[in-house]
Amino acid sequence: MILPILAFGDAVLRKKASNIDANYPQLNTLIENMWETMYEASGVGLAAPQIGKAINLFVIDTGAFDEKKQSNSIKKVFINPLIEEEWGDKWEFEEGCLSIPHIRENVSRHAHLKITYQDELFNTHTETFSGLEARVIQHEYDHCQGVLFTDHLSQLKKRLLKNKLINISKGGAVVDYKMRIPSGR
Repeated sequence: MILPILAFGDAVLRKKASNIDANYPQLNTLIENMWETMYEASGVGLAAPQIGKAINLFVIDTGAFDEKKQSNSIKKVFINPLIEEEWGDKWEFEEGCLSIPHIRENVSRHAHLKITYQDELFNTHTETFSGLEARVIQHEYDHCQGVLFTDHLSQLKKRLLKNKLINISKGGAVVDYKMRIPSGR
C-alpha cells in the first residue's frame, strides 16, 4: 500500500526515532509499504519518520544512480542503524528529499562510513559503504535522527529557501505522489 509522505514542517520529521525489536507490529507489511511508497515517488531512500513512524528504520535502493546496473548498487533494509564512523574527504552532491519536494541543494558529506544495523530478519551486520551509497545512507540515517538535508546548508542558503519551505509546509508543493501536510496548517 502506498503511504503518504510527510511534508516539511511535520513534527515527526524532527523527532529522534526509537529502536524497535522483532515484535514490532506488522513490520514486514510496513517494510513492503515503504518500498512501494519509495518507488511510487521515484525515490532512492525512505525513512520511517517520513511516513509518520518515529522508528529507527529506513530502506534504500541506489540502483537508480547506476544506469549500467553494476554491482555497487545496493537495495537494503536498515533497522536500528548506528553509524560507527565516517571518514574521507567531504564531497558535495546535489541532494533532494521526498519530504521537501522541488528543492535540491549541494550537501557536503564524508565519502565513507561504517554502519551497524539489523536487517528485516534482525540479523546484525557491520558494513562499510562509499560514494553515493554512503551518501544515501547518511541522508536516510539523518531522518532517523530528526535531521533534514537542509540542516546541512549555510545560514544564507536557509534564509533564501525559507519561503519555499513555508510553502511546502502549507501544502503548496505539487507532487505526483501522496503527501501529507503538517496538521494544524
